[in-house]
Amino acid sequence: MSHKPLSIVILTYNSEKHLAEVLESASFADEVLILDSGSTDNTLPIAQESHCRIEHQEWLGFGRQKQRAVDLATNDWIYVLDSDEVIPQDLRNEILKTLESPEFSAYTIPRLNYFFGKPIRHGGLYPDATLRLFYRRKARFTEDAVHEKVITDESIGTLKYPMIHYAYDTVEEFITKQNRYSTLGAKPNHFNALVNPTWTFLRMYIIKQGFLDGWHGYLIARLYAQYTFWKYVKDQRNRNK
Repeated sequence: MSHKPLSIVILTYNSEKHLAEVLESASFADEVLILDSGSTDNTLPIAQESHCRIEHQEWLGFGRQKQRAVDLATNDWIYVLDSDEVIPQDLRNEILKTLESPEFSAYTIPRLNYFFGKPIRHGGLYPDATLRLFYRRKARFTEDAVHEKVITDESIGTLKYPMIHYAYDTVEEFITKQNRYSTLGAKPNHFNALVNPTWTFLRMYIIKQGFLDGWHGYLIARLYAQYTFWKYVKDQRNRNK
C-alpha cells in the first residue's frame, strides 16, 4: 500500500558534524528540504552530495524559521528533523506504515537523547516525546524565538519507536548552546533565580531518577540547574544582541 507523500524538513547552520548521518536516515522521504541560515562550514557541500533540496533564509528565530521550512515544503505531510537527530530503521518503517492510512493529523515521536556519548533514559529526558510528524493544513509552529512547538486543534497520536538525538557531545558544547538559549528565553525574576535552580536539580536527579544514569545523570542535572539560573538573571533587553 502506498503512503501519503512526506517532506522531511531540516534547519541548518554550520551543522556539518552529524549532517551526513542525518540526511542518510531521512533519505526514505519523498522530499528532504534543508533551510540554511548562512552556514560557512561544510554543511552545504554535504547537503549537495545527498541531492536534497536546499533553500536559504536569514535567521528568523526557531519558531518562524521552522514554519518557513514547512511552508516551503512540497508535500502536506511534514516531519521536522533537527540537524543532530537521526531516524533509525524501526522508526522509518513505523512512519511509512502510519502514513498509509493516518488516524491522526499529528504525531509525537519519542527521542533518545545522547549526552556526552551516552544514551540517557532517566532524569525526565526520556521518552522526551515531541510533535514532529503532522499534516500542515491542520498544524503549525508557534512564533517563539526559542522553545517553539507545533500547535493543533486536532487529536494527536503517538509513535512507538524513538529517534536518536545527539544532544551534546561535550560539556563545553552544552554551556555554549544553553547560554544562547537562556538569553533568548530570559525571564528576569530574582525569586525564581534563587529557588528554581535547586528545584530543577532535585527534580531531575532525585524525583526523575537521574542518579540511575550515574555520573552523567548528576552532571546533566547540575548543568540544567545552571541554565535555569541563567534564564532568570539575564536581562531581556539583551535577547536581540
